[in-house]
Amino acid sequence: MNEPTTLYIIRHGKTMFNTIGRTQGWSDTPLSKEGEEVIHYLGLGLSNTEFKEAYSSDSGRAMQTARIILQEHSNGQSIPYGTDSRIREWCFGSLDGGYDGELWGVVPRILAFKNYEDMMTNRISYKDLADAIIAADTANWAEPYEKIRERVWSGFEDIAHHREKDGGGNVLIVSHGLTISFLMSLIDDSLPMQIGLENGSVTKLIYENGKFTIDTVNDTHYIEDGRRISNQH
Repeated sequence: MNEPTTLYIIRHGKTMFNTIGRTQGWSDTPLSKEGEEVIHYLGLGLSNTEFKEAYSSDSGRAMQTARIILQEHSNGQSIPYGTDSRIREWCFGSLDGGYDGELWGVVPRILAFKNYEDMMTNRISYKDLADAIIAADTANWAEPYEKIRERVWSGFEDIAHHREKDGGGNVLIVSHGLTISFLMSLIDDSLPMQIGLENGSVTKLIYENGKFTIDTVNDTHYIEDGRRISNQH
């Protein structure tokens, strides 16, 4: 009898760029001291959840997050772990590494909105966002929408499909804010853009017979559980 296949998709810990408000994308910075601490708590909070395997994107911040979680896990040594470049963050081209204000200053103007708030109130699509990033990118590095959709979907779908075929169970996955929220929109296109996913939050998906169901989004209770466990010792 197969177990349900459940993906625990975690947004990486808070980084140096997150702290100073810079757009990361394919550029990378390590976790801040606070970021590491929160992920230690998350790891403690998840330490008794049984995982068949673990994955992260190939970005340093995601790998660092996964390593900390596995170090805190009661069975961390024996959980197979691999990286997958398909589940990395969107590429922001020449806006990568710039201040968030540049990205969210220029994108709304390209889409003919007054500002970021105006754009979010009017619920733009992820395709609009991808097209605007390409228009703003002077380096021609940003990925077209179809390419992002193909890599993100196939990355998570392959992981889930492989686990289901192998008897199901829980999979730990560390990915990125925009990538996770985009994946959810591919599962349920009525969802608003979830740009505010917390660092270290868990978004849980159930996968069955080729179909994803969203269970929980942006759940931070594992961090709180870990903090309590830490305070008891």
